[in-house]
Amino acid sequence: QSYHVADHDKRGMCVCGMWPFWLKRFELVPKQVSGDIVKQRAAMDIDLLNPDLKEEKSKHKLKRMIQSPNSFFMDVKCPGCLQITTVFSHAQTVVLCGNCNVMLCQPTGGLARLTEGCSFRRKVE
Repeated sequence: QSYHVADHDKRGMCVCGMWPFWLKRFELVPKQVSGDIVKQRAAMDIDLLNPDLKEEKSKHKLKRMIQSPNSFFMDVKCPGCLQITTVFSHAQTVVLCGNCNVMLCQPTGGLARLTEGCSFRRKVE
């Protein structure tokens, strides 16, 4: 038995133009019924129902199996007066402690950078 194996170009098509790119994820497995090889079925080399957690987290927020945001709210404890303040993880302004006016976090391009000595925990919905 011979199967079509070929290189794929940038468009995802086989060089010969016969097969789309996603078929390269399948391998043909012979199915046996009563000693005879009857049909071919495709088996995948990855499990789509149980994706790896590390892989899912590294994907873009819209490309995950279940879309979820990268941002969250957190309780930040002031190192001076120990007051807890709620801060957005991607805060775009400087957040100050309401009690002692100490800077709790400063904005960056993405995640806000906590001041040294501040502790935080994710808020539970």
